Amino acid sequence: MESLALAFSTGWASGVNAYLVVLVLGIADRFGDVAEVPDVLGRWDVLAVAGFLFVMEFVADKIPYIDSTWDAISTAIRPTVGAVIGVLLAGDASSLDQAVLAVVGGGTALASHLVKAGSRLAINTSPEPVSNVAASIAEDLTVLGLVWFALEHPRAAAAIAGVLLAGGLVVLYLVARLVRRGWRRWKDRDRAATGAAPPGG
Repeated sequence: MESLALAFSTGWASGVNAYLVVLVLGIADRFGDVAEVPDVLGRWDVLAVAGFLFVMEFVADKIPYIDSTWDAISTAIRPTVGAVIGVLLAGDASSLDQAVLAVVGGGTALASHLVKAGSRLAINTSPEPVSNVAASIAEDLTVLGLVWFALEHPRAAAAIAGVLLAGGLVVLYLVARLVRRGWRRWKDRDRAATGAAPPGG
């Protein structure tokens, strides 16, 4: 249950910022010797690559429209990282346990990634660029805090991740409905304007 809860929490976090999750887990293993974290994540080469990619994402994630491009590229990466972390957390457990944790980690990462990507597309339509930076910083801080908390309290962290995921999906659904409604109004207005135009005008 502890591994399952940790896989769910890190899966949610991986969908938001996979490289930060690897970095936090690796640092926890390297300097904190946390038993739950696989030793491979604490290797210096893994930490170096995760750190480099995190810096790239940290910059790209705060630039309007560049962040959405980065999200599109990360559609395959984030769920994969979540699934791999799930398998690593299973350790020497049975193949079924490894498969379950991989599905939990990867599936949760995919869901939270879709929430993040969808919300960023909505934020990018806002004329205020500060909102994009604020959203990115809030995401980074949430991922950092949740993963650290999950190492000590995996079940409580999983509950928090579940609430964040459910809330994000609800917000994304409501935003999608508003966008769809706005699109229909715009199309209806465009049709009305076209129909009202004089012949040959």
